[in-house]
Amino acid sequence: MSVEQDLRDRGSDSCELCGGKAGLVVYAVAPKDNSSADHCVMACETCNNQLTNPDTVEVNHWRCLNDSMWAEANAVKVVAWRMLNNLKGEGWPADLLDMMYIDEETLIWAKEGFEDAPISGVMHRDSNGVVLAVGDSVVLIKDLHVKGSSMIAKRGTAVRNIRLDPENESFIEGKVEGQTIVIITEYVKKT
Repeated sequence: MSVEQDLRDRGSDSCELCGGKAGLVVYAVAPKDNSSADHCVMACETCNNQLTNPDTVEVNHWRCLNDSMWAEANAVKVVAWRMLNNLKGEGWPADLLDMMYIDEETLIWAKEGFEDAPISGVMHRDSNGVVLAVGDSVVLIKDLHVKGSSMIAKRGTAVRNIRLDPENESFIEGKVEGQTIVIITEYVKKT
């Protein structure tokens, strides 16, 4: 039997992520290859396009992970864990991640192909040394004067859906009172 046929049997001839039936393809879950069905997922055209082109991700499409994250196939769990982590700044994916069960070996696989840090290798850490990722939420631990403005960002202010400076590990960006500001990481704590 071929890998594709094994996946079609396992997924009942539908996408193992969203249940779609159009344009099914074998998606190898990095860093594994497509030599075994255990390393792959049967994905529809929509899921495959969004997995291979992150710029085209439609957040609401991935609400399907609410069901597929409970799949028995580890490859499906890995894809679900990675996508939920990529989207956790949206709120609901963080809740699903908190509920998700993934054994230690599968979690290691999921983290192997998942990049928290930008390609440049810059690692952003909060005041406690916790690694920050795009989309995380942080809390200010000190009142901060915003340069070029009379605004003061007060201690305890929550900053959601942060962005990371790809060149400087000390800087993140986030919105405070509707204004996007640059914040020094030593003055924030991840929530």
